[in-house]
Amino acid sequence: MNGRRLALGAVVLLALLHHDVWLWNDSSLLFGFLPAGLAWHGALSVAAAFVWYGVTVFAWPEDPTTDAPGGTP
Repeated sequence: MNGRRLALGAVVLLALLHHDVWLWNDSSLLFGFLPAGLAWHGALSVAAAFVWYGVTVFAWPEDPTTDAPGGTP
């Protein structure tokens, strides 16, 4: 059950970090061509891929039929 709570916390954190209000008025460029907001969302997408991989490895049930309420599908 702790893996599920950690997964839920990571997903909520990603959802909160998605709203990058601190970069809305930032016109700086990274590497001379990449807007800061776009770089942030690119990094957030990579982080989301790692989080979803972790969810499938650590929080996904071994046998979905036994994890269902009542023990039956």
